[in-house]
Amino acid sequence: MSDRTLNVALVQMRSGRDVAANVATLERMVREAAGKGAQYVQTPENSTIMDEDKARLIANTQTEDLSPALPTFRQLARELGIWLHIGSMAVATGTGKLANRAFLIAPTGAIAARYDKIHMFDVDLGGGETYRESRNFEAGGEAVIADLPLGRLGLSICYDLRFPHLYRALAQAGADILAVPSAFTRQTGEVHWHTLLRARAIENGAYVLAAAQGGRHENGRETFGHSLIVGPNGDVIAEAGIEPCVLTAELDLSRVQDFRRKLPSLTHDRAYSGPSTVPAKARIGAVK
Repeated sequence: MSDRTLNVALVQMRSGRDVAANVATLERMVREAAGKGAQYVQTPENSTIMDEDKARLIANTQTEDLSPALPTFRQLARELGIWLHIGSMAVATGTGKLANRAFLIAPTGAIAARYDKIHMFDVDLGGGETYRESRNFEAGGEAVIADLPLGRLGLSICYDLRFPHLYRALAQAGADILAVPSAFTRQTGEVHWHTLLRARAIENGAYVLAAAQGGRHENGRETFGHSLIVGPNGDVIAEAGIEPCVLTAELDLSRVQDFRRKLPSLTHDRAYSGPSTVPAKARIGAVK
């Protein structure tokens, strides 16, 4: 190991509709992570509430300045002396919709960074499984990067994972670590979770940390779990199962520089025009 090592932990949860219960669970698990030596702790998307009923969700959500959860998280980070990354929580915005917002809290208890999820999960997966995140949430519009003591952290949330240009921009801005706190569905997770996370790591020569929700939730939704810590070469360093747990690893951040020196693709992007449209007949005729 180099002198650029960072001890990290991912908290895998199964959040329900009761905010106070979720916060109490999170506090207990963050304390467990800190007790294992974690300097940075990440929680999943929807850490404080998992509920798709709009009226009930809004009734249980406050603006950032009135949130009962956020002061608890800030005090916890300060008490434990850790970087606490709340993967996301619902925050009222005054527009009739909510923000799906991540908070990076410094060991002082100060909020070091905020990130609002950019890409909304509006999909029809078949079999009656339909999601319209944009009904309840408004999309963010700004990529966010934050400095940790030993490296730079690029922020994202769940469905953002399917948009590689976001991670390219974060890596080219200096991110050594890409955070993907998530609540992937069981159906999509089974086929895409590992592949997408490993691809984002390899494409950008970065560590990828993805704390996940896992199991059957109070609202009936099933999430995939399998929180992952992936190295810059796409190697899986640590992986959880389905049950709530704390996943830990020691990251050697010098691996990022080593990988990017050997494969400097982040510096090889080129501007190009097109794509141009080739007439079908000409295209078929050109095949040999």
